[in-house]
Amino acid sequence: MSWDLFLFNSKQKISTIEELDDSILELTDFDSLIVRYFKEISINDNHCIIHGVDSSIEYNTDKCTVRTKLLTVYGENGLFDLVILAKQHNWQIYDTGNGKMIDLDNPGNNGYLNFQKYRDSLIRVKRL
Repeated sequence: MSWDLFLFNSKQKISTIEELDDSILELTDFDSLIVRYFKEISINDNHCIIHGVDSSIEYNTDKCTVRTKLLTVYGENGLFDLVILAKQHNWQIYDTGNGKMIDLDNPGNNGYLNFQKYRDSLIRVKRL
């Protein structure tokens, strides 16, 4: 199972998605910074897979600087790797799975843990 996260760069702290506006987002070369940070990346045309410890992160490359970067994360460690990278560059992360911003200081409070609870509840319902 996976979930999708958006990286974005803004000098303004965003607390909710309703506050997000293209005018406050900075153009960023996410691809170059991601490639420099992660050691194990497979690249096939414009599709990239970051191979982590018990995790992977997939994304498509962009031909120019962009305001947001969509990544699909498999495994909780992928979230933690992205949090470290985001903190280094003052990026913020939006979790599409729960519709909330990731708390970079406490990423376990949202994001993947909530996703696991939701997934487990669906599995229980299907078994009944």
